[in-house]
Amino acid sequence: MLTKKIAVLFSGSGSNLEAILKKVHNQIFNGVKIEVCLCICNKPGAFGIERAKKFGLETTIIESAKFKNREEFDAVLVEQILKSGADLTVLAGFMRILTPVFTTQVKAINLHPSILPLFKGAHAIKESFESDMMIGGVSVHYVSEELDGGKLIAQRAFEREDGMSLDEWEAKIHAIEHEILPESIIKILTKEVNV
Repeated sequence: MLTKKIAVLFSGSGSNLEAILKKVHNQIFNGVKIEVCLCICNKPGAFGIERAKKFGLETTIIESAKFKNREEFDAVLVEQILKSGADLTVLAGFMRILTPVFTTQVKAINLHPSILPLFKGAHAIKESFESDMMIGGVSVHYVSEELDGGKLIAQRAFEREDGMSLDEWEAKIHAIEHEILPESIIKILTKEVNV
């Protein structure tokens, strides 16, 4: 049986990591077994580390604050990912802007909490909520040198409800994230999407 390996990078609570571990890890889709072979976090106190442990996975902690610059940090990331044999790297709430040191060597996808190209960057949830847009949503895209600018893989939108609070808006986004990211991983690794 064909096995495809993924590396998952995260910075915080790891809810998207957990969605991947529940819905994809060590499961078979179209004759392809998908396994998480590497978890990397850049924040030593992140709750996602505990989530990974529940699935028997240790997290490699690479503290971004300990590096002189982004390129040095990215070089260590690349080394770990290449050593793991990962076929795909998934940025699941990884709050770092990556340099060409990473983007030219690693095939990666990113989850972004807006309908790209709208609301790029770190404050997409708040900015999309505060906008006049009647929809919000989530995008999955390939990682490129342009921030949140790589080729789109999947998008899913929802309608704004009257009186919706920021917390409700954010909860809706997270619920979609937990579906669309595992689905995208499966599609890519079972060749249902042009890579």
